[in-house]
Amino acid sequence: MAHSHHHHATVTRKLAIATAANLLVVAAEIAIGIYAGSLALVGDALHNLTDVAALAIALIAVRLERRTPTSEKSFGYQRAGILAAFVNAGLLVAFTLFLFREAWARLQHPQEVHTTAMLIMAAIALFVNAATAVSIHHESREDVNVRGAFVHMIGDAVSSAGIIVAAILIRLTGSTMWDALVTMFIALLILWSSYGVLRESMNLLLEGTPAGIDPIEVTRSLGALDGILGVHHLHIWALGPSSPALSCHIMVGDVPVKTTARLLEEITAMLSREYRIAHATIQFELAECPEDDPYCTPFAKKKS
Repeated sequence: MAHSHHHHATVTRKLAIATAANLLVVAAEIAIGIYAGSLALVGDALHNLTDVAALAIALIAVRLERRTPTSEKSFGYQRAGILAAFVNAGLLVAFTLFLFREAWARLQHPQEVHTTAMLIMAAIALFVNAATAVSIHHESREDVNVRGAFVHMIGDAVSSAGIIVAAILIRLTGSTMWDALVTMFIALLILWSSYGVLRESMNLLLEGTPAGIDPIEVTRSLGALDGILGVHHLHIWALGPSSPALSCHIMVGDVPVKTTARLLEEITAMLSREYRIAHATIQFELAECPEDDPYCTPFAKKKS
């Protein structure tokens, strides 16, 4: 419990600092982008603005996840993190349409770009985005909500680097088309970076199996434990971004009820150790699968 509290406090602090820093970057990029006449810089500012929203939603979600369960929400608010990741990714996908339209208009009607201001602002944005991404990298590996914010930061860092390249190319060639081309590149980058988070969060909202967990492998691991004759009705989903859950029926034969206590401990320990499944609901039973039950497809150990 103490470790969990420390983890949430660390994530909360990092997300709060990242949100404030990126909000300052957005304000600066919009002002300098308008002054410099750089669509790519303004586009990156809007990209950063969606990331500020992503970080803010992630921060809110982390706080909501710590709220205690109620009679109406027996699992608490853990699902808020998954919903936040879905909303973040959806906003990014919608945002690309605006960027493509503006970039195409800029190609048709080129405008002067002040590359010095563009270079300086892009370099500052690159530093802030990269530093933010590094600071939350560890937490992103265990939480799809934080991973959504992390992907945003990586995308911002790459787009900022693209703006620097565009400014250099404009100086070398004298053509402002590079500003619009880099804007299109930023839009494609947003689509690429948000697709994975959108797909995973949608899968979890639909009660799908979390990424990285193979139900067939989990079934085999359960069936390999001594005392288990079969496994069926196995379901794996996620209560929150980093809280996989499982329920299943375990066939144990005609054994005393008290003997299942030891088996239950072995099952929960194995699930936590090998698959990071901390919440498991197990139903022990003697009966074989009814013939008319389409969900009962038992896995039994091969007899030696």
